[in-house]
Amino acid sequence: MRRTFLLTGDVNLMNVTDPAVPFARIVGTLHSADVLFCNLECCLYAAPADRSLIDEGFYAAPAAGRALTLAGFHVAGNANNVTYGAEAIRSSLAELDRLGIAHTGAGANSAQARAPAVVECKGLRVGFLQRTSVYWPTNHEAGERSPGVAALRGHTAYQLPLHKTRPEVPPANRPGVPPEILTWADAGYLAQYRDELAALRRQADIVIASHHWGLHEEVLQYMTEIAHAAIDSGADIVVGHGPHYSLPVEIYRGKPVFYGLGNFSFHTGHGGRQHGDWVGMMARVSLEERGIERVSFRFVRHNDRNETVLCAMKDEQETLARITERSARFGTRIGVEGDEAVVRLRA
Repeated sequence: MRRTFLLTGDVNLMNVTDPAVPFARIVGTLHSADVLFCNLECCLYAAPADRSLIDEGFYAAPAAGRALTLAGFHVAGNANNVTYGAEAIRSSLAELDRLGIAHTGAGANSAQARAPAVVECKGLRVGFLQRTSVYWPTNHEAGERSPGVAALRGHTAYQLPLHKTRPEVPPANRPGVPPEILTWADAGYLAQYRDELAALRRQADIVIASHHWGLHEEVLQYMTEIAHAAIDSGADIVVGHGPHYSLPVEIYRGKPVFYGLGNFSFHTGHGGRQHGDWVGMMARVSLEERGIERVSFRFVRHNDRNETVLCAMKDEQETLARITERSARFGTRIGVEGDEAVVRLRA
């Protein structure tokens, strides 16, 4: 029996006044999925009128959440840098519960934030687990008794390039040589994450690990470290969110890693600014029985009404070439079938 998962990027419903609008042009495609997932980059929360636009949280009117049910989303991830504020988190999760949308990545305490979301799909149990490595130091991570997000801490170091690592970098005896930037996942957080994924593997037939991470268009060392650890611990699919760019794809041990799906419905960003002419990826993973049979993606953009629209591949050749070239560094081969980019599972 074939099952189809659609995994989408960042969804921000701020300033949505008509919930029928954001996905009106793509709803037929979304409804074709057996399981539909997004990273929800906002809280469904009626914020105080005097709230500053520079505050960390993104707050959308609770009524805008109906856009998710009209689109048919089954699961939403909430571990990100804008799911912020105790009252806002409680409100948003209660609204998702009311809408019947499973969620993972935030909660009233650390146990709830770290708990997976499990949904049924044609006789299979599909488990989702989400973490964020991009979050605020101001009581944002969920505590034993305090609301917040499920975090997986990362670290950064700046190293003088004493050894030649890239041909364009001059010798270290030259003043002004930039440092090498090193990143890695915190060992304690990563060990806990691996244990939680292994536990989820024992109760679910398919495991999908979602991670909010990244900086611009780079795939940093800690991102690959976490992605590989997730698959080594039982994940079948890894999807990344956060930088708002479409990032490379890797096949690791026969399992897909989408390092960044970019935006899927995103109009308003920090400071109330419009998010511009973005391009995102909608990942499609097809399974036969319990094995991954096909991995592909389509590009999406938004129009002047902030409706998400599917892109014709002939109009996205530059974007495709960039993704293909950067994915090739991971040994990934990408072909084209119609308007879909197809990721080859085997060399």
